[in-house]
Amino acid sequence: MTPEPQRRQYLEAMGLTSWEARYRLPNARPTPACDWQRPEPVAVEAPGERLHALLDEAARDAPARPSPEPTARERGQRPAGPGKARALLGGEPLDVAEEPAGDEERSVTEPAEALRFTLQVACLDGRWLLLLPRERKPDATGQRLLANLLQAAGVLPERPLDFETFQWPQMEGLPVDAPLEEARQGLQAFLEGRRRRGWAPERLLLFGHDTTLATVLTVEGEHCALLDLPAWQGPGLDELADSAEAKRALWPRLAGWREAWHGSSENDDAAPAGG
Repeated sequence: MTPEPQRRQYLEAMGLTSWEARYRLPNARPTPACDWQRPEPVAVEAPGERLHALLDEAARDAPARPSPEPTARERGQRPAGPGKARALLGGEPLDVAEEPAGDEERSVTEPAEALRFTLQVACLDGRWLLLLPRERKPDATGQRLLANLLQAAGVLPERPLDFETFQWPQMEGLPVDAPLEEARQGLQAFLEGRRRRGWAPERLLLFGHDTTLATVLTVEGEHCALLDLPAWQGPGLDELADSAEAKRALWPRLAGWREAWHGSSENDDAAPAGG
């Protein structure tokens, strides 16, 4: 691998400007600071002449060792490295026998498309994570329905629910290499940032279904693989508000919520104080 200072010298010699990012992505970890060794100032010369000098210097510094026998595939490839660069700059001509066949041209990878989803996120007393796959926060009817469900289950948070909107991608126009992995890391970074507010999720309640979000969270049975939490997924608040059958189907689940909520609280209260 070419060292970074030498790579920059090559780019500068070829007349290419090297750009660096000035802004950090939202919720991304800071880039470790490092100092690049700046090349000594040299006299201004043509890009082609300077590149020739760099190539000659690299050839002199390279250790002399016997070349392995080329494979059949390598025999048909275009020469790489200093020889190819010199030939493209008008130096020694390429060997006609080394010209690749038309079918072996490198294919260009199409840019990937980012996954898209929007969530309303809240956390019951910092313990239970609530996710609603929807564009807007629940209205007064949805808030009242959710409060009634929690009250019927005996889940009585001390602080009122405050939903936040999480949208992915958070910035448009950025290159995407691994859509699924980047979406998962973005959601995890968002939740990790909320730990400063006291969020320490023990359980996940997911009201509603979204195909893209299902791929990101990977909820199987009663477990969320992405967040490594016990999970429940059911109808959205709008469906629960309009369907008596959906409410009846949810009713048996509420007893389990009561046990999980108060069980964790009782265990916390009964824990001996350190000393």
